[in-house]
Amino acid sequence: MINEKMKKLGVSRSTIRELFEYGKKLKAERGENYVFDYSLGNPSVAPPDAVNLGIASLLENVRDVELHGYTSAEGDINTRRAIAKYISEAFSAPASYEYVYMTAGAAGALVSVLGALTNENETVIALAPYFPEYKVFVERNGARLKPVMCKANDFTPDVDALDAAIDESVAAVIVNSPNNPTGAVYSEDDIKNLASLLERKSKQYGKPIYIIADEPYRELVYDGKEVPFIPNYYNNTVVCYSYSKSLSIPGERIGYAFVSPRADDAKTVMRAICGAGRALGYVCAPSLLQKLVPSCIGKTSDIKLYEENRRMLYEALTSYGFDLVYPSGAFYLFLKSPTGDAKEFSETAKKYGLLLVPSDDFGCEGYVRIAYCQSPDMILRSLPYFEKLVGEYKKESKNN
Repeated sequence: MINEKMKKLGVSRSTIRELFEYGKKLKAERGENYVFDYSLGNPSVAPPDAVNLGIASLLENVRDVELHGYTSAEGDINTRRAIAKYISEAFSAPASYEYVYMTAGAAGALVSVLGALTNENETVIALAPYFPEYKVFVERNGARLKPVMCKANDFTPDVDALDAAIDESVAAVIVNSPNNPTGAVYSEDDIKNLASLLERKSKQYGKPIYIIADEPYRELVYDGKEVPFIPNYYNNTVVCYSYSKSLSIPGERIGYAFVSPRADDAKTVMRAICGAGRALGYVCAPSLLQKLVPSCIGKTSDIKLYEENRRMLYEALTSYGFDLVYPSGAFYLFLKSPTGDAKEFSETAKKYGLLLVPSDDFGCEGYVRIAYCQSPDMILRSLPYFEKLVGEYKKESKNN
């Protein structure tokens, strides 16, 4: 018999991917210049020079058998050492290669970490709005995802709501800052308050409640904002990181999981992550990309384009009368539906060639996500259509 759960996942892609595929068909019908695809968070700036130069150097100077062969299951030891050294120096945090596990992107890290930290019928809390695939990743082990809404005014953690939601079944809380889909960046006070709450709850239930820090957008921050390194505030933290966004290489699938050495029984947690990766069929993350990482650590694509896109879209959309929170990081705007119905608004936007992701799958109703990692030209061409879109709602409101 076919596994019905897996069949359902295969038949019904994520809303983001469905909209992306729909956009391809629409472009074939209307032409590229009349479709404005804001669905997928696909970086639109070039990787830093270190990426291509690093790959070229590896291809020229490293023997094929070393470059393309298996690494250790945990990952190439020199790469893991380089990552641990960077964590130690950049964040003044204790780190060792023994607690770094190389993965195929942050998704590979998340699935492995969730497999290590959760058991059947346990609960994982996600601060909502959240990345939709969290639900898929959590439920594959028989655990449950429990959304807890952030504050509506700025989408930062609501500690009182979290306090009420945490019971003895909770194994972990996923923290994603800078956030997908809102662009919110959690402050040091936010993290301190969250850490204090989880320390109290861990003591109350006699077990560690972990923070899983999902950080693929760590470097994509604006206006002088800083992203607190959570292991410095809460010992029982596992970081899931990806180079997809910082280096603009999402298709290469390279990242890592890092266990804080201060975590309760950190060695056992690391072994469990390795075991969870093994159960997924991991032998090692892509070898060539692992060996590229040391030459690119600490480097970031030029994000000035994203910053300018953010300003241009935010100023235009607010001037048209749309309601949205100014984001501090990532490359997303979270726009409130004029009717409170995200799906209806997303469908109406399609008439104008605007592909906006409804928020329902993000664990939050009434918004659409706009991925502004696009060419400035596309954004400029889309603005008159956004104005027409809001005009339609103003007209309906006047008629009613």
